[in-house]
Amino acid sequence: MAHTTLTAGQASARLHELTVVDVRTPGEYATGHLPDAHNIPLDHLDAALPALKVAAERGDLLVVCASGTRSVEACRRLAEAGITAATLTGGTSTWTQLGHDVHRPVGVRAPWPMERQVRLAAGSLVLSGLLAGRLRPGARWISAGVAGGLVFSAVTDTCGMARLLAKLPYNRPKATDLDSTLTALSGGRPSV
Repeated sequence: MAHTTLTAGQASARLHELTVVDVRTPGEYATGHLPDAHNIPLDHLDAALPALKVAAERGDLLVVCASGTRSVEACRRLAEAGITAATLTGGTSTWTQLGHDVHRPVGVRAPWPMERQVRLAAGSLVLSGLLAGRLRPGARWISAGVAGGLVFSAVTDTCGMARLLAKLPYNRPKATDLDSTLTALSGGRPSV
């Protein structure tokens, strides 16, 4: 099964009939998400397959992320499990740029978006490698490794550093949050 794509305008017009699944990290989700979106980080997708199958039987699924890359990956994995889903073209970035409504939890301090976390980590490692290289020339390989990783990331449109950063505690869902989301998708009360 192939996934379909919806533009922000198409998704906005159908939002009332779609079950929206946001596959970003909880920190990214907290910075603003589509109304009534359920947060299931991409690395928890396999555990959510039974609940997503139930939700897909009730209506169409729309999978979103920041730019569309992770949601395409999620749709591919859902299709392998026999679940049809659409992805939002341009992700939440395009959604917000076009002025569509986003929800943010009240009183929750959101961590930086993943893209900003990657820039900080990569820049810090490059700078550390260069500074340490003044004392130990071999330390410059740290900078070269990060540069190579960034080039690979751009060519493959993947990001290993983002995958590592997503495992940090503030980017992980609390078990109770994920359980609540899965219950809501399986037919229980909404989790948002």
